[in-house]
Amino acid sequence: MRLLLVDDHEVVRSGLRMLLDSELDVQIVGEAGTAEEALRAVQELEPDVVLMDIGLPDLSGIEAAARIREIRPQVAVVALTIHEDKEYFFRMLDAGASGYVPKRAAPDELLTAIRAAAKGEVYLYPSLATLLVKDYMGQDPDDREARILNGLTERELEVLGHLADGASNSEIGDTLQISPKTVARHRENIMRKLNLHSRTELVKYAIRKGIISP
Repeated sequence: MRLLLVDDHEVVRSGLRMLLDSELDVQIVGEAGTAEEALRAVQELEPDVVLMDIGLPDLSGIEAAARIREIRPQVAVVALTIHEDKEYFFRMLDAGASGYVPKRAAPDELLTAIRAAAKGEVYLYPSLATLLVKDYMGQDPDDREARILNGLTERELEVLGHLADGASNSEIGDTLQISPKTVARHRENIMRKLNLHSRTELVKYAIRKGIISP
């Protein structure tokens, strides 16, 4: 997998490189110390996974993650951070992160998170996964659905509306001026986030939420 390291501390990036360079299935394609550098690197280097700190000097890692998911939805973002409170955790998930690992985690847990993200899966550090379950169980069904819908990016909401209207990937790509492959990736993300498994379910959901008319 192609990996981009993003942290504003060079010593942290050096330590990560030492840790990960020995892994045969990991290729570190670049490093960045700011969010803007990370966004340029994502465009130029096309990594599979971005390992990103939340505390960056220009933009927060949360905002950077959302922008990465907007410009390159096929890129997975894994947060590696000192922050373990609910606020940062849920905001990073809402931004589309595929993993959340505290910096105190063991190296094996970090590698597990990176490999899971590269396969399109989600990895959450155990104590934080418990927070997610408790938060979910404490919501009523309407609140849960609203939270899920709010977790979609602006582009994903656009794609959702066009998909529900019956447009093909090529037609959506022409309308939004993105490639059919990017549309397909958005569709995968939408299906995963909404826990839907077919276009029929997607249409029903869009009607129920008022995104399209019956």
